[in-house]
Amino acid sequence: MNAREKEIIELIKREVKPALGCTEPIAVALAVAKAAEILGDKCGLSDDGWRMNAGFRIKVAVSGNILKNGMGVGIPGTGMVGLHIASALGAVCGKTVYGLEVLHDLSEAAIGRAKELVADSRVEISVADTARKLYVKACVDAGSGHKASALIEDDHDKIVETWFDDNVIFNVSGSGASEETSGKSTADYGLTVKEICAFAENAEYDDIRFILESKTLNLALAKEGLESAYGMRVGHTIMSEKYRSVFGNDFMSYAMSLTAAASDARMAGCTLPAMSNSGSGNQGITVTMPVIAYALKYGVDDEKLARALVLGHLVAIHIKGYLGKLSALCGCVIASTGAACGIVYLEGGSYTQICSAIKNMIGNITGMVCDGAKVGCALKVASGVSSALQAAVLALEDICISESEGIIEKDIEKTIRNLGEIGSKGMQSTDNMILDIMTCK
Repeated sequence: MNAREKEIIELIKREVKPALGCTEPIAVALAVAKAAEILGDKCGLSDDGWRMNAGFRIKVAVSGNILKNGMGVGIPGTGMVGLHIASALGAVCGKTVYGLEVLHDLSEAAIGRAKELVADSRVEISVADTARKLYVKACVDAGSGHKASALIEDDHDKIVETWFDDNVIFNVSGSGASEETSGKSTADYGLTVKEICAFAENAEYDDIRFILESKTLNLALAKEGLESAYGMRVGHTIMSEKYRSVFGNDFMSYAMSLTAAASDARMAGCTLPAMSNSGSGNQGITVTMPVIAYALKYGVDDEKLARALVLGHLVAIHIKGYLGKLSALCGCVIASTGAACGIVYLEGGSYTQICSAIKNMIGNITGMVCDGAKVGCALKVASGVSSALQAAVLALEDICISESEGIIEKDIEKTIRNLGEIGSKGMQSTDNMILDIMTCK
């Protein structure tokens, strides 16, 4: 493996990782858990009782986008939604060693204690005065004269600063900063679609075999969503015999149902983790499940599947690098574009056809807004899958939106940059308006 291949694999492992629950409330839980751990360590608090004393308080300030994506989404195992219960769970049972699976040790006892903290109004959530899209600052007051804080910025699991009693004990720019927290941004890797395609095709299988965990985790979520009544039951309904005359029994309905079912389960508080992409479980589900559905239906071997998954994940990461982790543009637009590329690859498509699939997607569903994480996201996921398959099939027929139309350019990289400009800058006022509407309901 050469240095560049190692760098690309490093990028995949950084952006593709298990996440338990919607990653915005999980980022809040992670920040609170870090602050609680600091208090426990600095004050020598070895048992859990101190978290329930009369003076214990949690205060969390978040960016508007974190608030938007945390207001209506289910928190694993609780039957509740929102950042208050996520914060309380972070304090009660969160462990930062698990990263985005910070609530891995969730138990009925912990849920009970967390609900008590919320009911007693010991958790306060506010909107931070920040221009950052992804920002969480959590302060935990032990009620004994000591408090600790932790700050997350830019990435859902990137703790950039911590404090104890108002004294900085860690800063990302100082000593002890890890490569993951202090390293370059996704866009700094300088990927291109051409390089992504070459890497997916030529990398040693043993070096990318790890990506198959995407299948293990996300397929388990899909099966859970199909078998139980989660959320809006979008996936279950698409696959049901009752509506076979509407949806049929073809590959498109199969891929839509599996992908939507995984989102149904995750957004309604299922306790199974998702394999995320670019900090989002739903994006991880959307980029992988249509490709996995193809492999299951048509008997694709693991190596071919792994290469298709690597391709899809990297395309989504590449596009997301121009948008940032959170924006007014729904992440399923980017993730389903990655899925379209994976399908083209499994069908034996060329680099040119993969580029065509990307252009067809960008010319189709760009503009789908993110109005917060919620059970209704499964509908958008299903729409993204449908669009991805249309884009892939047209690309395989050498049909592509031309550069004379809309935001599409002849150069694929410029087309992707156009999408990034629209999502990160052009839709800023839309993002603000959506948040205003949501917070005034």
